[in-house]
Amino acid sequence: MLHPEKTNYTFHIPEPCFELVQVVFTDEHLLVVCKPSGLLSVPGRIVKDCVLNRMLVDHPDVRTVHRLDLDTSGLMMLALSKEATSDLNRQFRERTIKKEYIALVHGELDNEEGEIDLPIRADPDNRPLQVVDLDSGKASLTRYQVIDAEEGYSRVRLMPVTGRSHQLRLHLSAIGHPILGCDLYAHEEAFQARDRLSLHASKIQFDHPGTKKLVTFESTVPF
Repeated sequence: MLHPEKTNYTFHIPEPCFELVQVVFTDEHLLVVCKPSGLLSVPGRIVKDCVLNRMLVDHPDVRTVHRLDLDTSGLMMLALSKEATSDLNRQFRERTIKKEYIALVHGELDNEEGEIDLPIRADPDNRPLQVVDLDSGKASLTRYQVIDAEEGYSRVRLMPVTGRSHQLRLHLSAIGHPILGCDLYAHEEAFQARDRLSLHASKIQFDHPGTKKLVTFESTVPF
C-alpha cells in the first residue's frame, strides 16, 4: 500500500487479490459485477489480474465501459456486444447514468448535504495523483448527503455528476474530510483509521441497452 507522503512514483504494484468477483446480473447485453477492493478493473502495465480478464474466461466478447479505482469496491458494468458498448458509452457521455457511492470520511461535515465543485487535473510530477486547479482543471462536481456521524468520522452518500479520475477521493480531501484508509489523499490519522479505502460503489441506474428500460442495481456496503 502507498503512504500519502510517498509521491513521485509512476506506477504501483498492488498486492494479489484473492477475492472473487461477484456477478450480480448478466444477459446477452451486459454484465453487472461487484468488484472487490484491491483488484484492478483492467490490466495494468505489470499486474494483469483484473475484472476484465477474469470475466473474459466465460465471456470472450466482454468490454469495459467504465472503471473503478484499484482500492474502490462495488458495482461495475461491462458490455457484451458492440451495440451495448456504444449505447452505454453514450449514456456515460450524456451523464444520464446515475451512480452512488458510500464512504466513511474523517470528521463531521458542517452541512448534511451539499456540492463539491472543484476542477481537477493530473499532477504530472506525482502520477497518478490528481490536484485541484481552479485555472486549468476540468470541471468536476460531486453531490453528497451525510447518512450518519459518529465521533471522529461520518458515513456519507456520494453522487458524482462528473467522472474524473480520483474525483471522490480528492474532493473529500479538499474540503477537509478525507476518506478513511485512503493512501493517496488522506492525512496520517485518516489513512491509519481503516485497513482499506472506505469507498464502495453501492448503486448504479441506467437504461438497459437492450430493453431501453430503466434498471437499478444495488450492492451491500462491506464496511
